[in-house]
Amino acid sequence: MTTDTAGTAPHRAPGPPSGGPAHDERLRRWRLVLGGDSAESTGCTLTGRDAAMDGALNALYGGGTGPGGRGGNSRSAGLGASAPSVARWLGDIRTYFPGSVVQVMQRDAIDRLGLAALLLEPEMLEAVEADVHLVGTLLSLDKAMPETTKETARAVVRKVVDDLEKRLATRTRAALTGALDRSARINRPRHHDIDWDRTVRANLKNYLPEYGTVVPERLIGYGRAAQSVKKDVILCIDQSGSMAASVVHASVFGAVLASMRALRTRLVVFDTAVVDLTDQLDDPVDVLFGTQLGGGTDINRALAYCQSKITRPADTVVVLISDLYEGGIRNEMLKRVAAMKASGVQFVTLLALSDEGAPAYDRDHAAALGSLGAPAFACTPDLFPEVMAAAIEKRPLPVPDKETLR
Repeated sequence: MTTDTAGTAPHRAPGPPSGGPAHDERLRRWRLVLGGDSAESTGCTLTGRDAAMDGALNALYGGGTGPGGRGGNSRSAGLGASAPSVARWLGDIRTYFPGSVVQVMQRDAIDRLGLAALLLEPEMLEAVEADVHLVGTLLSLDKAMPETTKETARAVVRKVVDDLEKRLATRTRAALTGALDRSARINRPRHHDIDWDRTVRANLKNYLPEYGTVVPERLIGYGRAAQSVKKDVILCIDQSGSMAASVVHASVFGAVLASMRALRTRLVVFDTAVVDLTDQLDDPVDVLFGTQLGGGTDINRALAYCQSKITRPADTVVVLISDLYEGGIRNEMLKRVAAMKASGVQFVTLLALSDEGAPAYDRDHAAALGSLGAPAFACTPDLFPEVMAAAIEKRPLPVPDKETLR
């Protein structure tokens, strides 16, 4: 802002012109954001592809009396209960928006417009963009699903599971194989089992400069890999409705861990009942359809079952995946965790195993577990291999910054 020498009113430095391509693009974007009734206020009328995009958004995020409406305007949800119109809408959003946005819109459509029932129709499933959240919805509908839809539903779940396994399996096996080898190192190895790099480093104090050599007072070697089971892993998974994404990821990881000969893996799911799905670990899709999302939560009962299956405490890792909203006996749950840790079990509590961001969880129970030396934290699928490697090697867990849990 400047003022001339005659003391006249200040004037602003010249800015961008009120018209032009940049101005028109801003109006166009605001028009898409604000919705149909904003046409007059923006002075912008949408045509062609933009009008189609606005129609798809309007059908889902419209206001008025429709569910999930936007209050002050008259946009109304337009999908109704018509399967053909929903199929067209699903096709439209896949045409006009990127895959990540399509997944969000599908999720919102299920939540806002009650479209879950339409997913029981095979043609609907064939039209949707498959992702972890859709798998969770299908699992919750499993008992209501007609036989004509189940084959299509399994194909959708299979696609998501295969994609996850391709992304996560190699890294998981590499991280855990290294951790198992390191945890199996022995101090009285046979000659061909000696880890020479670590042996030299451990004996540098015994270096003899006149001979230019190190006297290996202590030998460090590898255990014989893959000849026997080195660690037992028990995945104990809360299958309440809020844990759907975690159940999907945990089932995939369970199958990956079960494929490693050096690990003996057990997978247990629970609500108020406990179900052992270990015999289905060769196929994570079977595991997922063996779960039953929803219902109450009895963590104490689930841990009691897991505790009964521990035969080698010092070589066992128990991973509890739960938001810790306990419906069972709280004090007994904590006593079980304390007893397992005292016996030598490595106990890991994950509040979530997903990419969904900070989870909702019982903070009192999380704090109580932390005081027992079993910190509870959320974990992304990409971090899980590192968490498991740390647990196997009995080193501090890579707990994310506490800000991520708020």
